Amino acid sequence: MSAIRITLTSGLVGKRNDQIKVVRALGLRKFGSSVVHQDSPTIRGMVTKVHHLVTVAAEAAPAKK
Repeated sequence: MSAIRITLTSGLVGKRNDQIKVVRALGLRKFGSSVVHQDSPTIRGMVTKVHHLVTVAAEAAPAKK
């Protein structure tokens, strides 16, 4: 399964409460912070909801132990 890197590229001041909750649920805290998630329909749906606040880039899948 592939992974995606999600980066918060816009501040959350003045944004709707549901958008702030989605950003927090993705694990993003501050402007410029990044997280890596497995690419799934759930994560893609969350990204679609806040597409104007984040950027998405393909990431090499982390090695499994």
